[in-house]
Amino acid sequence: MTFSLKLPTASGQVEAYTLRGTTPVKPAPGVKFNRIAYSAAHVVADPLAAIDPWLQCAVDWDATIAYRQRLWSLGLGVAEAMDTAQRGMGLDWPTSLELIRRSLDAARDVPGALVASGCGTDHLVLENVKTVDEVIAGYEEQMAAIEKLGGKLIVMASRALARVAKSPADYERVYDRILSQAKQPVVLHWLGDMFDPALKGYWGDNDPDKAMDTALAVIAAHPDKVDGIKISLLDKDKEIAMRRRLPPGVRMYTGDDFNYAELIAGDGFGAEKTHGQSDALLGIFDAIAPAASAALGELAQGNLQKFHDILGPTVPLSRHIFAAPTRFYKTGVVFMAWLNGHQSHFTMVGGQQSTRSLQHFAELFRLADAANLLEQPELAVRRMGTLLALHGVEA
Repeated sequence: MTFSLKLPTASGQVEAYTLRGTTPVKPAPGVKFNRIAYSAAHVVADPLAAIDPWLQCAVDWDATIAYRQRLWSLGLGVAEAMDTAQRGMGLDWPTSLELIRRSLDAARDVPGALVASGCGTDHLVLENVKTVDEVIAGYEEQMAAIEKLGGKLIVMASRALARVAKSPADYERVYDRILSQAKQPVVLHWLGDMFDPALKGYWGDNDPDKAMDTALAVIAAHPDKVDGIKISLLDKDKEIAMRRRLPPGVRMYTGDDFNYAELIAGDGFGAEKTHGQSDALLGIFDAIAPAASAALGELAQGNLQKFHDILGPTVPLSRHIFAAPTRFYKTGVVFMAWLNGHQSHFTMVGGQQSTRSLQHFAELFRLADAANLLEQPELAVRRMGTLLALHGVEA
């Protein structure tokens, strides 16, 4: 069956578009990976909650947990309560902790399900934070709450630390304290300022190479407490340089939503196998989950070309979703979930569905089709038509 609709172009014109009609890829049942792969999962807002969405947060818990169950069924782990879940952009700490609790509870019913949970300082009132000790106390509060639930930590970058730190030594002091107390190895997270402008100069320097030196010194001081580090700098050369310098046993989790395919495939460089490749902790895996799972399954079987054949076409879509302003990428992730029928509405926490233009969504639709990611074409066309009509474009 052929499906067509009218889509706006970058010039503001409207042109007819016909779907390619290719069948979306599906991973084999019980697919196995030779990489650790976390999807940073989004939350599904409750569109019927009587709230002011810019000021309050309401989550549809059933739909949110159902999405995580889908990711686990595809063999992917869940990186919980991260920036993809709008942490710091609508999702507050009390709601984040409830999300973590519910996700951990649900994971207990899924053999082998991986969950790692974001631990930060976002409950602090940023302008009131004056000292590094307050940042440490903030981390410790969230750390204790997550570990009480049995959760594995992803130590998120802290806006408060970026605000009050005076030197790399302040970062070393904070992370030394947190890592010394961790009950199990953690994942560190270096989030670039393209994702969050408030994190500019993280690790105590605007020069990423000097910042990397500080991060590596922190890891080297506590290699037994660091499972790995996720870096989200959208710079593959920086990621490769850093993974080659990691201590034995410490993994690089790519957070590069522009270059993930080649970084996961790896270059084989390094005495330790994991330092010649990247594992994954990616927001884009939320939007491309079936393709990611199928590709990783092929990679595990040694089918490198099939891996690239499946994952390669998703890269242009990801680059579009994560285009500047990169912090608005969550909108594209949720849009994909809506198009594919994994939630009944296109409403986001904080009203963030308004952060991208109709032209952006139209191009996203084209790229999703080109990457064979529209799981139910008829539904996707109907829902895209609804969005077009809301913007005054009739089919």
